[in-house]
Amino acid sequence: MLTDQALIAIIAVIAVVLVAGTAGLVVSRRRRAELPATQPAPELTEPKVGDDAEEPRDTPTRTLEDTELPEPATGTVTVEKPESAQGRLVRLRARLARSQGSLGKGLLALLSRDKLDDEAWEDIETTLITADVGVAPTQELVEKLRTRVRIEGVTGDQARTILREELIALVDPTLDRSLKVERTDGQPAVVLVVGVNGTGKTTTVGKLARVLVAEDKQVLLGAADTFRAAAADQLQTWGERVGVKTVRGPEGGDPASIAFDAVKQGIAEQADVVLVDTAGRLHTKTGLMDELGKVKRVIEKTAEVDEVLLVIDATTGQNGLTQARVFAEVINVTGLVLTKLDGTAKGGIVIAVQRELGVPVKLVGLGEGADDLAPFDAEQFVDALLD
Repeated sequence: MLTDQALIAIIAVIAVVLVAGTAGLVVSRRRRAELPATQPAPELTEPKVGDDAEEPRDTPTRTLEDTELPEPATGTVTVEKPESAQGRLVRLRARLARSQGSLGKGLLALLSRDKLDDEAWEDIETTLITADVGVAPTQELVEKLRTRVRIEGVTGDQARTILREELIALVDPTLDRSLKVERTDGQPAVVLVVGVNGTGKTTTVGKLARVLVAEDKQVLLGAADTFRAAAADQLQTWGERVGVKTVRGPEGGDPASIAFDAVKQGIAEQADVVLVDTAGRLHTKTGLMDELGKVKRVIEKTAEVDEVLLVIDATTGQNGLTQARVFAEVINVTGLVLTKLDGTAKGGIVIAVQRELGVPVKLVGLGEGADDLAPFDAEQFVDALLD
């Protein structure tokens, strides 16, 4: 039997154990209260029937080299048949008459006055100068009109005949406005298209490609405008619409190198014409203009440059003349393209720019449509003015 002392000792040990356990429980609860609450575990959802229903692939994995990837845009682009030249001319003449008719009507009204005194002739001069004909050509035209009116007299129909003949002479139908786009000595014709940004240069190249394709020529495009964002993409889209290839390089690449490659490929593929779109040049930037001369020199290591077409925005008026002068000093311009002629009533720029450079206007743009580019014809232009 346990003695009283032993019993007391056992009770004391049990009491100590109970007190320690209680204290530990309290500390544990305090620590739990101080700790941040744990986030509940995300609820897992069982897979539904069909989630893993596809049969596993048992074919060997193919590499990129033996995988046939679809050509970009091929198959989605419908090759268009451009409008015939005759159809374009009829439609564009009507559009030109609407934009330029006020000039012809104004001149006819002044010439048909009962009395043609000095004040009337001054009004005629003002009308012509306002239409951007230029001072020297205007004075020449007025002098001829005064002489003929004094000798022949003027009636309503006669005034129109005299004005038409003198305007045609001023526009000069004797200038050679044909485009040199024929293969010679087994090599394609090379056409370099130049101009400042914003004149519609790249669009003109695309429209010219359509004109040539309509004449059953094999055309190749060179995207040498590497500095304007998406210029090469824009040109390639124009080409794809009529089934024409575009030679291009990296953005910011050397324009002369791309132009050279385009001509070289044109020779290899026996193309009829290579159209080279150049980067837009500010006529006030000497370095950029010098680089344009470099493009032409590099091309000529492989083939002759048959045409250098300068694109001018007809709505810029006298500023277009300034551009023309500077480009003519740097590169031998052979022809002019006047764009947006339907957007201005100042058709006299045709006369002024030809007189300034001694170079003919060969093409005119008369709208934003794909086929709104037409060969320039002096008689049709004047008839549109007077219609």
